[in-house]
Amino acid sequence: MESSIDKHLVCPRRLSRRVADDYQPPFPLFVARAAEDLKQVVMAYFGIQYQGQDKKPAALAALRKIVDLFAGNDGPLSYDLTHHVDAYGYDNLIAVAYWRDPAAHCRWLRSTAVAGWWDSDERLADGIGYFREIVSPRAEQYETLFTHAQAEKYQGVGAIMDSASGEIQEHGYWGSMRDRIPISQTDWMSPSGDLEILSGDPRRGGRVTVRGHDNIALIRSGQDWREADGAERELYLSEMEPPLRQGMDFVRDNGPAIGCYSNRYVRNIDLDGNLMDETYDIGYWRSLAHLERWAESHPSHLKIFVTFFRVITGLQKLRLYHEVSVFDLSDQLYEYINCHSNTGMLRDASIQAMAA
Repeated sequence: MESSIDKHLVCPRRLSRRVADDYQPPFPLFVARAAEDLKQVVMAYFGIQYQGQDKKPAALAALRKIVDLFAGNDGPLSYDLTHHVDAYGYDNLIAVAYWRDPAAHCRWLRSTAVAGWWDSDERLADGIGYFREIVSPRAEQYETLFTHAQAEKYQGVGAIMDSASGEIQEHGYWGSMRDRIPISQTDWMSPSGDLEILSGDPRRGGRVTVRGHDNIALIRSGQDWREADGAERELYLSEMEPPLRQGMDFVRDNGPAIGCYSNRYVRNIDLDGNLMDETYDIGYWRSLAHLERWAESHPSHLKIFVTFFRVITGLQKLRLYHEVSVFDLSDQLYEYINCHSNTGMLRDASIQAMAA
């Protein structure tokens, strides 16, 4: 049995875990491991937003352009593509990319090809919306969790790490998510400040930038049933997916009341927009504590959790995973071009602006 926190990230603990040292989890789970030279990662979400099927070809062309840019010098080591319809009826395509070298990402982002395309006035006249949400947690500011030990099949940030752990101890109890984040040994990861509109006006469209704050929490929680078949596939689609979707819709629609800035339940696609048998949630929360409070107490998540515990030991080909990160104010970028005013961080930043 291993600790989820890798040896080189262990430090003298000032804050206690939620379980005793001899705790035994009820089933095996695993985390992604990285070598000591991995100090910080970049998680970048590049979105295209449109309304109406007549805009779909332009949106897919923009998605392909972003993927073409990924292939340039200093591009990401891993990426995937998703689609979802938000609560306001807008289609959203997102290219989600990961770097393990923030300097390489910075060079890529500032390159003539990338910056020239993003900053062009043509983005304002395309008839579709764009956004980019980029965060860079340090190695001690994120955790992963997987039902499988095949590192070559890891998704998300796990795809740019080096290996899989053995069976880990910190899971199967409330608070395990926090216990897996290395910085939890010494830091409560409390939020400071509020979202703030830095430039632009969400009500008028155009370019809008949002300032974050320390210790926003981001969760990516995924389900991959591409290889599942027969009874296991039916189990996921009939018993696991419906309460999961219900819970994700609740968080999406009730974010301000529970401390969730943005929640997107997305499905993976290929470059032509064809749906794949994989979904995940992208959730930005004011803090890890807000995410924990919902997870531990609200019926919409408890139903998901109970279903997971009931079926986990019988899963063979269904792969489940998640990653949770927090990050410093200086390691965040949120920018929106011609997106509706409830997109991503815009909703709650606008609420703060109106309150002021």
